[in-house]
Amino acid sequence: MIPLQTPRQASRPTAIALGSFDGLHRGHRRVIAAVTAAGAGVPTVVSFWPHPREVLHGEPRLRLDLPSEKLELLEPLGIAQLVLVPFDRQLAALEPEAFVDQVLVGQLDARRIAVGDNFRFGAGRCGDARDLQAIGSRRGIAVTVLPMLWDGAERVSSSRIRRALAAGDIAEARRLLERPYRFRGVVVRGRGLGRTLGWPTANLQVDGRKFLPLEGVYAARAQLQRGAGGEGGWMPAVMNLGPQPTVDPAAPSAVEVHLLDRRLELVGRELKVEPLALLRRQQRFEDLEALSAQIAADAERARLLCRGVGVGEAPDDEGGDAPQQQDS
Repeated sequence: MIPLQTPRQASRPTAIALGSFDGLHRGHRRVIAAVTAAGAGVPTVVSFWPHPREVLHGEPRLRLDLPSEKLELLEPLGIAQLVLVPFDRQLAALEPEAFVDQVLVGQLDARRIAVGDNFRFGAGRCGDARDLQAIGSRRGIAVTVLPMLWDGAERVSSSRIRRALAAGDIAEARRLLERPYRFRGVVVRGRGLGRTLGWPTANLQVDGRKFLPLEGVYAARAQLQRGAGGEGGWMPAVMNLGPQPTVDPAAPSAVEVHLLDRRLELVGRELKVEPLALLRRQQRFEDLEALSAQIAADAERARLLCRGVGVGEAPDDEGGDAPQQQDS
């Protein structure tokens, strides 16, 4: 996997794709392609962390892709390193030329830069892509400005993808991304409520900075992460995202994944989850029997939507009643 670097650790000289690139959608990939084919330096993506609006306005910014996830997505695009520039008020106060001189030239030895035409930088966002071109030209740096990519009447953007996910429209998010939307989490021990209903679930602890889709019940597929030993195959699943209005209305929102027709010991292990389709919004049922019946119906719909997922792949555990089947 490509390395995640600070500016001081970065390999130099660099050819830089500069921007947030949250989601790495096809518009972002056009900017990245402008530096991977240049041959003018180490192909590098440079982003700020944390997001400038978090520092300047105290607005939490959930990410479509966390840095560790972005590494996996950037490597096939020809990028050699991801550099995160620590963003603070001191950096925010730099005028555009000072930012170029101190960061892009001084720390990263930039020889080529590519940005989208909506790029802004410098104190109060006073600099734009054309300013960057002019500053770069005076320093012998080639700056390529890529036009925004439009899809219908609206441009392709991270905000548009978030809106699709917030509406539970997984298919639209995938279309805009041109890849699946996924997240991951470590399975933690729950209270066993799912097991009492006959539907044990893996309770995922997901990084709080990750953007998650609309609360509801989803058909999904899950993959067991095996570290240095590789990854397991994809397994069909049904996922509940949100609170538990019937079992425990006071419980906080959670991510619960039930692997269909599998018995696995999962506590302490990491699952990667890919929602496939929203089955229904959450609702409160009259009793646990009605809830269990609805989960059975959800599972059957998920089986149909996941048809072909995991076919021919033997479960890790083919037998018995495991003491911690999935988790709760």
